[in-house]
Amino acid sequence: MQTVASGLRRRLPLLTAAAVATAGMLATAAPASHNPRPTVASYTLPGQAVFPEGVAVQDDYYYVTSTATGTIFRGRLDRPRASVYLAGGANGRTTAIGLEAVRKRLIVAGGATGRVFVYSTATRNFVRDYTTGPAPGRPTFVNDATAAPNGDIYVTDSLRPILHRIPADSIRHRSTNTDALSVFLDLTGSAFQQQPGNNANGIEATPDGRYLLVVQSNTGKLFRIGIADRSVTEVSLGAETLRNGDGLELQGQRLYVARNRDGIVVRVDMSRDYASGRVVRAITGPPFGFPTTLAGYGRRLLVVNSQFDRRAMAGQPAPAPPVEPFTVSSVRRH
Repeated sequence: MQTVASGLRRRLPLLTAAAVATAGMLATAAPASHNPRPTVASYTLPGQAVFPEGVAVQDDYYYVTSTATGTIFRGRLDRPRASVYLAGGANGRTTAIGLEAVRKRLIVAGGATGRVFVYSTATRNFVRDYTTGPAPGRPTFVNDATAAPNGDIYVTDSLRPILHRIPADSIRHRSTNTDALSVFLDLTGSAFQQQPGNNANGIEATPDGRYLLVVQSNTGKLFRIGIADRSVTEVSLGAETLRNGDGLELQGQRLYVARNRDGIVVRVDMSRDYASGRVVRAITGPPFGFPTTLAGYGRRLLVVNSQFDRRAMAGQPAPAPPVEPFTVSSVRRH
């Protein structure tokens, strides 16, 4: 997912208000609960200047974050409009970036706050939170999270060469303390070479529980990380790169990558051992508006239209006002 501190200058084609208003019902698809239901082409988020970022799907619902306020939205997969699920600012959640939904828990990465928040999707209750902690001269940006098959949570930091892990047992129990995020792996000295700007971003665990896949946004490289041995290997993509790679969605051997500034989602067909991959196609529509991340359900993908290229940055006015309401596109996998 994109760090807010990055310079966002390029303007990409966006969903028009008319397209949002006229988006109708498309094909029948099977969401996480595997119950067929009609699927809408575009989901709308309430409010102004939302600038959404992360998305997750659990059961019949999708969840979306707001980077501007920390609000979490929720909507049903068969209905076109989301509503506020968790108000911004609660529990110190002033911004919200990446999301993961697992075992009735919602994991929220808090960006530059260095915090990761855990909520119950059964009750909406705050469960607990974690923090990267201060490090002089080393700003933090906890960006994205993924759940391994055993329920452990892995979290990227885009500004520090660190991967964090939260044990599955930890998120089951409520706590009033802010616990330290444990370091799973320091990437210093590995094949993953930290560069200026936005580094480790989207992360996905492989279905066999052996590896993590991590995209490095500023280089377009993809890395395979062994969970057992902590090995770090650059994935061979031939002549291709995942330039501006942001959120990831892995389905078996198919990896979908949101390339934010490029306004596309690309499909990468991975080898059995995830050591190599081949970019086979790009999904460009309907069109997207600076797509930051994506989540799959059934035969479809939810793609967040962040419009970060229309956001005022570092005291500079926005190059153009955002198209409102903000949306999440629903497109077919292919």
